[in-house]
Amino acid sequence: MPYSEDRAAWPEGQGLWPHIPEGKWNDWTWQLQHRIASVAQLEGLMTLTPEEKAGCEQANHKLALAITPHFFNLIDRDDPDCPIRKQVVPRINEMVVSEGEMLDSLGEDEHSPVPGLVHRYPDRVLFLVTDRCAAYCRYCTRSRLVSNAQDYNFHPEYEQGLRYIEEHPEVRDVLLSGGDPLLLSDRKLEHLIARLRAIPHVEFIRIGSRIPVFLPQRITPELCDIFRRHGPVWMSIHVNHPRECTAELKAACERLSFAGVPLGNQSVLLRGINDDVDVMKALMHRLLRMRVRPYYLYQMDLITGGAHFKADVKKGIEIIRALRGHTTGYAVPQFVIDAPGGGGKVPLNPDYVEEVRDDGVFLRNYEGRLFRYPLVPSATDGAIPAAAPEWTPAWVDR
Repeated sequence: MPYSEDRAAWPEGQGLWPHIPEGKWNDWTWQLQHRIASVAQLEGLMTLTPEEKAGCEQANHKLALAITPHFFNLIDRDDPDCPIRKQVVPRINEMVVSEGEMLDSLGEDEHSPVPGLVHRYPDRVLFLVTDRCAAYCRYCTRSRLVSNAQDYNFHPEYEQGLRYIEEHPEVRDVLLSGGDPLLLSDRKLEHLIARLRAIPHVEFIRIGSRIPVFLPQRITPELCDIFRRHGPVWMSIHVNHPRECTAELKAACERLSFAGVPLGNQSVLLRGINDDVDVMKALMHRLLRMRVRPYYLYQMDLITGGAHFKADVKKGIEIIRALRGHTTGYAVPQFVIDAPGGGGKVPLNPDYVEEVRDDGVFLRNYEGRLFRYPLVPSATDGAIPAAAPEWTPAWVDR
C-alpha cells in the first residue's frame, strides 16, 4: 500500500531512555558512550531474527555494530522490515560476496597520492580524516576502512594531506570525510578547517556527515561558531528515509543554517527501504522543510556483501520521473552511479528528448506530452529560416 505519514509530526524524545536526565541525553559524548554495540545489548532491547543474530556475531569481521540511543529510538522493534532497523542492524547477508562486488568499489586507493587523500577529479580532493562513525550503516561504501573491523589499519596523515593540498594549486575544493569528520573534537576540527582556509587556492570547503542524523546533539553552539568563523563551510548530510527526520535533526539543521552552513542531502537508493516513489517524495519534502536541499540520490556502490540492499537502477529513474514536474525542482535530486573502479559520478535521468532533427528538438514533458523546440539557425546563414514542415509524431503520448 502507498506510504503515508502525518506531515505535521516530527519524531522526538528519549524513547527507551526516559530515566536519563535531559542534560545527559542531550550531551553528544553521553550518546557515544552509550551506543548499542553488542549482540547482548541488542537482545536486551529487542528480539533479533536468526539472520540478525548471526549477522551481529560476524559484524566485527566486516563492519562494527554501533547504534546511538537517539537513532535506536526510531527503530520499530516489532518489525524486521523496519527501514531504520535494516540500515543499522547487521544481517548475515553481509558475509555473502556476490559477482562484481569489490572491497574498494570506487577505486579510491589507486587515486590516493598520500595516505587519507583521494585525488580523482582535477580540481578537488577527498580528505579522509577519521575511520570512526557515530553509528555504522550496513551498506557503507568504505566498510573496508571504517571501524577497522577488516584490519585496514587506516591512520589519517593530516600534515601529509595538508602539504599535498598546499603544493597543488589546481585543488580548489576539499571535501572532509571518513568515517565522520564531526566525531573529531572541536579543537581538531577547527585546526583542520583553519589550515585549509589559509591556503589561497582552496576556495570551497565541504564536510560529508551523517552525524546530524545519528547524533544531532553534536551540533552544539560551539561547533556552529567554528563554522561561522571559518565559513562558508558547506555540508552534505545523509538521510535515507522520512522517519529519520526527527525534531532533533530539524533543530540541528536550523542551527547549522543560522551559522551560515549551506546544507545538502545525499541519499542511497536501498531496496526495501526507500526504493518507493511515495517514500522518496515524503523524504524530499521533509528535507526542504529542514532547510536541506536534496543533492544526490546514489545507486548503491558495489561493496562486498551489499547485494541484499541493491535496488533496480530502473526504479531510481522511475522515482526521478515521478518527482520531476510533480513537485518543486528543489525537491529533485540528481540520480547518479559512482562508476565502479574510480570512474566518478555519472548522472542518470529519464529520457525526455525524443529526437533531435534539423528542424528542432522534440521533447516529452512530465505529463507525457510532446513539444517541439526550434533549433538556433546557423550563424553563417543570414537568411531567415523557412518555417519548419508540419511534423506528426510516429508515437503516441505515454
